[in-house]
Amino acid sequence: MNPLSLRGSRDAAWATLWRFLAGIVAALLWLLPAQAGTLGRAGMEKNFPPPLVVGERDDRIPVWPILKQEAGSYEVIAYAFESIDFARIPGFGGTAPNLLIALAPDGTFRDAKVITHHEPVFLEGLGSEPLFAFVEQYVGLSARQPIRVGRPNARAAGAAPATTVDGISMATASTRVINETMLTASLAVAREKLGFGAVNSGLRVEAKPDFEPLTLAELERRGWLKRWRVTPAEVDAAFAGTGLSDPDPGPADEAFADLAIAYLNVPTIGRTILGEAAYARLMREIGPGGHAVMVVSSGRWSPLPEDFVLGSVPDRLTLQQGGLTVNARDAAWERRDLAPDLPAGPWTILKIGDAAGFDPSAPWSLSVKVTRERGQIFPEKVAREIATEYRLPPDLFTREVPDAGPSWIDSWRARGVELGIIAAALALLVPVLSRQEALVARPQAFSLFRLGFLAFTLGFIGWYAQAQLSIVTLVGAARAAFHTGDFGFLLYDPPSLLIWAFVLVTLVIWGRGTFCGWLCPFGALQEFAAWLARPLRIRQITVPPRLDRALRQVKYVGLAAILGAAILGSPLADSLSEIEPFKTSITLYFVRSLPFVLYALGLIVLNLFVYKGFCRYLCPLGASLAVAGRLRLLDWIPRRAECGSPCQLCKVRCRYGAIAPSGRIDYPECFQCMDCVTIIHDPTQCVPQVLAAKRGKRAVLQPVAAE
Repeated sequence: MNPLSLRGSRDAAWATLWRFLAGIVAALLWLLPAQAGTLGRAGMEKNFPPPLVVGERDDRIPVWPILKQEAGSYEVIAYAFESIDFARIPGFGGTAPNLLIALAPDGTFRDAKVITHHEPVFLEGLGSEPLFAFVEQYVGLSARQPIRVGRPNARAAGAAPATTVDGISMATASTRVINETMLTASLAVAREKLGFGAVNSGLRVEAKPDFEPLTLAELERRGWLKRWRVTPAEVDAAFAGTGLSDPDPGPADEAFADLAIAYLNVPTIGRTILGEAAYARLMREIGPGGHAVMVVSSGRWSPLPEDFVLGSVPDRLTLQQGGLTVNARDAAWERRDLAPDLPAGPWTILKIGDAAGFDPSAPWSLSVKVTRERGQIFPEKVAREIATEYRLPPDLFTREVPDAGPSWIDSWRARGVELGIIAAALALLVPVLSRQEALVARPQAFSLFRLGFLAFTLGFIGWYAQAQLSIVTLVGAARAAFHTGDFGFLLYDPPSLLIWAFVLVTLVIWGRGTFCGWLCPFGALQEFAAWLARPLRIRQITVPPRLDRALRQVKYVGLAAILGAAILGSPLADSLSEIEPFKTSITLYFVRSLPFVLYALGLIVLNLFVYKGFCRYLCPLGASLAVAGRLRLLDWIPRRAECGSPCQLCKVRCRYGAIAPSGRIDYPECFQCMDCVTIIHDPTQCVPQVLAAKRGKRAVLQPVAAE
């Protein structure tokens, strides 16, 4: 059994950590925070040039009406707004993207553009053009329908074009954040301006199937069929103070309007009024989650003028609930099969879609709009609304709030197979690394296993699953901790999050080496590239110890600069993060602008001469893991009393320079290649064992304090 020793004290590690954190701020006082800006009128007019007209910004919410002249008057064709005002959802860089969205009155996207973003994969990676093209796909789609991000070319492969946008390879997490931003912001505006977008988001209220045979008079007596009589006096009172409140010229005892109002989904109401066959047809037409409200008019004024078009939105009738307008459209039914006792005037059945979030079990109101004119040469129209409340007993309905879960759930479901494969690989890695004596029993098998696992890391974890861990994640976390407070962006990349969780656990046990030596795709790429050194007869350069120690500090300076910029809110953090070649070589498969490709290839060439020079001297992610790894609980690499004095075999063989001349292990620089573990357990390689065997003795393993 391998000797494992608990560290006696972690005071030195804590002191190192605190000095490092203090240095982050002290080293970067010259950095200035980024200033965020939003579009004003000038920006809106630039995006919506003539003949369009930008109206006055709404006094309640930051929304600009976009007008167009039609038939001599200006009509609102869209409501324009910035997503950052309604949905601050951090992207994968930890900063929320900002989109310019123009939502038409019918809920369709008239325009969609990217104003700003900090998505790492698009910053000097794929370039912003694929993101711009992704967002443009929303134009023509409707915010009334759920829109999902499919795979690349999903719509060409048969996905519904009205509810699916094509995803972008290598940018799954970013596109899902953009999609949630687009829909969350749009529905927030739709609730305020268009009357849909969930007064009761996600709520499904359905009428119970129970039927009680009642007469029309009994429905009216219960208030389920509401008769609403609007008198001339009420209309005159509505126009008080406008100069148009003169008494109505009609007879005082005659109703200005006489309306009958009924919610038809309840079988007792709908079947009584329409008849069983017509009620069944109506329910089929409005579909699951839809609602139908009937309004029948008598009296000398009608809410349905003679030129009313079937299927349109009645201009004189408005449904409201919770202070918000509910979008209702005529169902285009002809008058037939109605109860004979209903008024004989104009009528409509208003259809309310499932997306409106309408709750028929709660009170709602119906208002009529009455218009009067003043002036003769240039008459001015003045409109006033008169409303009445309608309510039904809640026990006529069932209420259900579907638990669809948060939006990031889709990411986990879509990548379930990848997660399962990675989890199985991690579960296999743990016993291999923990059972050290088994490595010695079959060293060739272990060597093949290591090569195979590194190939899996590079090919599957890196290039296929796109789960290369990066300093970019820490930049996003720093921005979230100091600015947004929202760490939800981490949940949109499940494979990376799974590996992060595994790495954080193994940091406590083994330190930095588990990730850097086994789970880093770029590290695996460097190891495979290093094989070329032998057939090419390239001799490795031995860096002088003093220079080596100085170079190892460079990665900590880089880490401090990057995190300092992120904490201060500077976009410089994104630029400094490009010290990592991971995006170029792993995420983008070297398909990038020439300077980045040359940089990544240069590091691989450097690896032929200075083994893993980037990992040892430049990698900011490795630096962060090295700092956190100082808090590990165990010194798990076995040592002997002879290690370092006189035996230097492990030190000479360690290509990472993680073993001091004294034989002590420098765990923050250890990549867990297991070469020294193999040597110390192999009686044919370990010098103390070879000498002890010649003397007929046995060399004993014993703990040696780490560096």
